[in-house]
Amino acid sequence: MAPTHNAKAGDLIEISRGLYKHWAVYIGDNEVVHFGKGGGNSSGSSNFLSRSPGEVKREKFTKVVGSHSWKVNNLLDEKYHARDPSVIVKEACARVGRDRKYDVGNSNCEHFATNMRYGNPESRQVRNVIIAAPS
Repeated sequence: MAPTHNAKAGDLIEISRGLYKHWAVYIGDNEVVHFGKGGGNSSGSSNFLSRSPGEVKREKFTKVVGSHSWKVNNLLDEKYHARDPSVIVKEACARVGRDRKYDVGNSNCEHFATNMRYGNPESRQVRNVIIAAPS
């Protein structure tokens, strides 16, 4: 049975992974496009702090979410104007299969997802860690 959710094409999906959140772009038809570390692990990596090769993937929503909790979180809608859903989906799908460097501070799954939705790569997770770090 297909999962019931309220995600619409172009929405950002926030998936709780314990110490960090994994982000994906919902493209419709129970599929998401997301960016993560290479090596065939579709759900993110336990070694998420390192710099390494990464890959943009298109996968079933349920495969990426697994047993983790998740929510639709278009977190920057009040800061930026979201692009048209058809543009978000088209651009996200065009990046599938592309290898790029994964860097938690500058090029992670949240940077990818927010760039697709808003045209601006931003990571609140990274920003919050930097703000919380003692000087």
